[in-house]
Amino acid sequence: MPGQLIRDTPADGVLRLRISNPEKRGALDHPILDGIAEALDGLTDDVRCVILTGEPGLFSSGYDIGNIPADRFNELAEPLVAHPFASAVEALDRTDVPVVAGLSGHTIGGGLELALCCDLRVARDDIKIGMPPAKLGLVYSHTGLMRFLDVIGEARTRDLFLRGKYIDSVKAEVWGLVNELVPVPESAAGHRDEIIKEAHAKALDDATVAVAAEIAGNAPLSVRGNKRVLRTILAERRRLPEDLEAYVIQERKDCFQSDDFIEGVQAFAERRKPNWQGK
Repeated sequence: MPGQLIRDTPADGVLRLRISNPEKRGALDHPILDGIAEALDGLTDDVRCVILTGEPGLFSSGYDIGNIPADRFNELAEPLVAHPFASAVEALDRTDVPVVAGLSGHTIGGGLELALCCDLRVARDDIKIGMPPAKLGLVYSHTGLMRFLDVIGEARTRDLFLRGKYIDSVKAEVWGLVNELVPVPESAAGHRDEIIKEAHAKALDDATVAVAAEIAGNAPLSVRGNKRVLRTILAERRRLPEDLEAYVIQERKDCFQSDDFIEGVQAFAERRKPNWQGK
């Protein structure tokens, strides 16, 4: 079953987009990614803030590439990452309306980059955040790496990507990947796990809506103007000379044709140690 993007309006001026793909831990597939791009490109003037979140206990496990057949891997993996994911990211970058990510659960790989494209991130205080390309044999996009460099700096970007590292949300807040943490409500303490999970999910939704409603209540000309200025400055900082950009893009394309990439994704899906060949 493909995933879906669920829309609702939890507060005045706030549109919420919820990633729903529970059978695949919120994996990003074509319907979800295309839905994000279409929703953001079709915003009306009455929408003053957008929330991007996931199902309770889930945000996104990244690209939906785990079940691609080995004999069609080179054919199908790169188009998913290169087109619909890029379209969703570009739509997030392009919109003048602020977007708040509500990290409702573990946020991994492409799911983390998608969250980083949002203006602010509110997260549960019990989730894991990670970047597994080094465990998969994947060369990450230079535009994605630049985004991480802008947010958390060189040392932490190297730590995250070269080690294939997972960190908890408390450390993610210290690093700057998360703006605000939401703990389990005290009223849920001492109850059974299911009640705690429900309380935590509601607390995350409430906190994210509160941030979005605060932004939606601010002067729209100021909010949108400031976002446009920030986007212009960051775009100029990220611009590469054409020959250098062509080189780094080719590095990424080559990895999709490598034996190691196929082996890395299969090993990840089978929960075993990969047998790297370096080719």
